[in-house]
Amino acid sequence: MDAIQLLKNDHQAVKELLTELADTTSRAVKRRTTLLREIHLNLHAHTTIEEEIFYPAYKEAGDKEQAKMYFEALEEHRAAEDLVLPDLLQTDPSSEQFSGRAKVLKELIEHHVQEEEQDMFKQARSLLDKATLQELGEQMAQRKQEVIKEWKSAKAE
Repeated sequence: MDAIQLLKNDHQAVKELLTELADTTSRAVKRRTTLLREIHLNLHAHTTIEEEIFYPAYKEAGDKEQAKMYFEALEEHRAAEDLVLPDLLQTDPSSEQFSGRAKVLKELIEHHVQEEEQDMFKQARSLLDKATLQELGEQMAQRKQEVIKEWKSAKAE
């Protein structure tokens, strides 16, 4: 699978989890907790492979426009993973505050996904040949499995 298809599949999976989370009520504490754990793991694995492998290749293949998009994407990751998600993880899943924060995370992720899929990925397809995208996809799939394994072993401790 090429890099872009792998990332699109990740986007779809996370969007589905976020929609399911947004559709829960304050009574679904256990379901919210489980969904949030899945979202956290998926976002962590996804942003890791983007930041370590895909984004640098994209930036290197491009010019100032791609560099600008690269840095914007990194900031969007930071906003979601370092600001909004930690607040949500600290919020009581039975509270109305949880619903609001979950909605903000969902909207932030959806905006980021839309920009990547409509702009960055189209540019990447023209900047990087099929063989390069395939190779990047293989590296990313392998690294994603490593990140998931590391995450699960760290959480088991």
